Amino acid sequence: MATSSKVAFITGGNRGLGLETARQLGKQGVTVVIGSRDLEKGAAVAAALKSDGIAAEAIRFDITKPADYQEAYDYFDKKYGKLDILINNAGVSRENFFAGNQTSSTSPDVVRETFETNFFGTVELTQALLPLIKKSPAGRIVNLSSILGSLALHADPQSPIYAAKVFAYDASKAALNSFTIHLAHELRDTGIKVNSAHPGWVKTDMGTDAAPMEIPDGAKTSVWLATLPADGPTGAFIHLEQPLPW
Repeated sequence: MATSSKVAFITGGNRGLGLETARQLGKQGVTVVIGSRDLEKGAAVAAALKSDGIAAEAIRFDITKPADYQEAYDYFDKKYGKLDILINNAGVSRENFFAGNQTSSTSPDVVRETFETNFFGTVELTQALLPLIKKSPAGRIVNLSSILGSLALHADPQSPIYAAKVFAYDASKAALNSFTIHLAHELRDTGIKVNSAHPGWVKTDMGTDAAPMEIPDGAKTSVWLATLPADGPTGAFIHLEQPLPW
């Protein structure tokens, strides 16, 4: 069943930045579908959003399970006939952000596990859902990256992240940024916009209480990119509406 209202899919949307992104988009009249590895938890947060007047749903979804990509496609195809917004929010880190540079001793298993979620799964899901996004009059793809994926800033001794070297995580986000650039270029003559978002250092489970930003502020960049007008940027790396160096 097709719908004229916008529909958004948010991976890892049952908590933290993903949930807040769903809340803010829902307040703008977007139907939000939360992808959660634990369907019970996803359904609970969807019910809470509904009680706040938001059109919210939840599906069981694990970014590390390729079979789930087709299930997600079938869900949106049968129920809505399109997908307007894809927020690739699911992400992991298996490293200690406060342990200093441990590149030479980072386990290959940690690198592979990090890339499976932050890069390979995200790429494969986006490719699987792209036919539905092409059916939207204004498709928007938002890849949740990090300033730690900026090669330019990591190479600059004067940058604020110069000492913040967390190899597997940083490399996975740099690879994700490359995907953003390449996909945006391929889709440059369509109405689809593809951008990377740096939410900021936010008080989430990953960011810890040491982070300076609250979750509502951390979600603003994703929401802005998800609702860009036709003359908005594509193939950009953005934090709070401002570009970051790749």
